[in-house]
Amino acid sequence: MNFISDNAYGASPQILASLSAANSATATSYGEDVVTARVAEKLAAIFEHDVAVFPVVTGTAANALALAALCPPYGAVFCHKDSHIAVDECAAPEFFTGGAKLAQLDGEGAKLTPRIIAQAFARFGGGVHSPKPSVVSITQATELGTIYKADEIKAIADLAHKQGMALHMDGARFANALVSLGCAPAEMTWKAGVDALSFGATKNGALCAEAVVFFDRTRAEDFAYRRKKAGHLVSKMRFISAQLEAYLENDLWLANARRANALARTLGDGLSAIAGVTLATPVEANGVFAWMPKPLAAKLHKQGAKFYDWVVEPERVMARLIVSFATPETDVAKFIETAKG
Repeated sequence: MNFISDNAYGASPQILASLSAANSATATSYGEDVVTARVAEKLAAIFEHDVAVFPVVTGTAANALALAALCPPYGAVFCHKDSHIAVDECAAPEFFTGGAKLAQLDGEGAKLTPRIIAQAFARFGGGVHSPKPSVVSITQATELGTIYKADEIKAIADLAHKQGMALHMDGARFANALVSLGCAPAEMTWKAGVDALSFGATKNGALCAEAVVFFDRTRAEDFAYRRKKAGHLVSKMRFISAQLEAYLENDLWLANARRANALARTLGDGLSAIAGVTLATPVEANGVFAWMPKPLAAKLHKQGAKFYDWVVEPERVMARLIVSFATPETDVAKFIETAKG
């Protein structure tokens, strides 16, 4: 019963097969291969827009390098205080931007709102004495498993653009959010005002493959140099791109996300029916955040369940339970039954 992370599970068989296929012939190095070109074409079709696509190996690289392209060294990136870029990326965004400030903001459900952003913008009104507000970064789905609806994204984008700021989306779990909303990728991104997207695949079935997607090529003019300097211009790029191609082929990415989301809803429904257990946030993607008495959390850990005690209070624990595309249904059922017993 491993609910530590969707990273705990391996890769989809189709993606592993794509690596074997990519290994069967020679190819041009450093992303000049036909597989990388096909991925860019496929993403342009999926997003219904001309895009600049840059495969990288990690989500940290995708986020940090995307922000570096959007934010000057003297700038500020507005983000939620619990966001991955603020908490889990070892100051990589600050490093690759050349020292830009992460302005960490509060917000219910790990989400930012136009009001919160406007209040933060007012605090950075000191001219050259303050970092220049340059980027708003939102996470889709968020670190608490919540989702920004398309109109919420547009409201943030409209405000950001009015203030001369760009909008970046950390889409480590982009597919999970997309299938939950049931909208087209374009509706959740460039049509809503997103300027750059960190398109995640690793958590949803890839081995190690992410991509930075720019919806305005002018914002990506120097990105190839940034990626090279950061060590993410992989010489055998076809092996990264092959994962992305298989991920997108026949909508595998959407099927994987639908399965993970459905199992998370089953887990959330089962836990919320247990006395003393309440959901901290609605189950909108593949994460379940549930408050439970400390003794219950301890019992579950003792019975072999793996999950994070995300927030610990004197009498209760908020458990973070992340469901993968590959989580066995039996593990979900066993966890619920163990919690009931």
